[in-house]
Amino acid sequence: MSDELPALPWERTRRRTPPARIPLTRDRIVDAAYVVLDREGYEKLSMRQVAAELGVAVSALYAHVRSKDELFDLMYIRTFRGWTLPDPDPAHWPEQIMEFAKGSRARLREHRDLARISMGSVPFDPEVLPQLDRLLGIFRAAGLPDRVAGAAGDVISTFIDGFAYEESMWDDRRRESEEVTWKELQSSLEQYFKDLPADRFPNLVALSDFLLDKSNDDRFTLGMEIIIRGLASFAAETGASKSSDAPESGEGQG
Repeated sequence: MSDELPALPWERTRRRTPPARIPLTRDRIVDAAYVVLDREGYEKLSMRQVAAELGVAVSALYAHVRSKDELFDLMYIRTFRGWTLPDPDPAHWPEQIMEFAKGSRARLREHRDLARISMGSVPFDPEVLPQLDRLLGIFRAAGLPDRVAGAAGDVISTFIDGFAYEESMWDDRRRESEEVTWKELQSSLEQYFKDLPADRFPNLVALSDFLLDKSNDDRFTLGMEIIIRGLASFAAETGASKSSDAPESGEGQG
């Protein structure tokens, strides 16, 4: 008979239940890709790093996403989720376009280098096309000629992407170095322009207080105002042309 006593209840090795495995989906892959993008940036994002973030083999990703380019497209499409443009309002189309532009910039600023991904994507996905169609509807409701309405969305998107991309580049510089703040840099540059020889650079000196706006928000809003006022001039020309073509009162009667 053995003298060995049975183990006490709290000394017994408990059988651990392995954690439930969460199925891999496109949404989970995109979520992980955003985490990697925010941490590493556009240049260093890779399928291998996304797989590591999810704790799976890189080959598992390819059952859901064909390539890194397709992953970028999915990340771009995600920015439109839950966002619906308003019905066209001919009386308030400038405000609708400004709201669209500010909302687009804000979404691109939610993740590091997302603007760069946006610049390489095309809005032809079924999730994106309805918003593109509504945007064109706002341009048409404004009275823009077809050739301008067809191009306006591309012009505005290019401005938004470029502006947000520039912002992300400056964010990266600040992240990697001890550079001065934007306000300090702005003051230094303004003083530099003021100190230029006025006889050689009269315009730079005269406009030294206005070359660099007070904030990126101000710069963006002014840029969009310039674009919107340009569009409004086309709408006004179209309206004037239609008025001149209309028959005078009583013409053709009798």
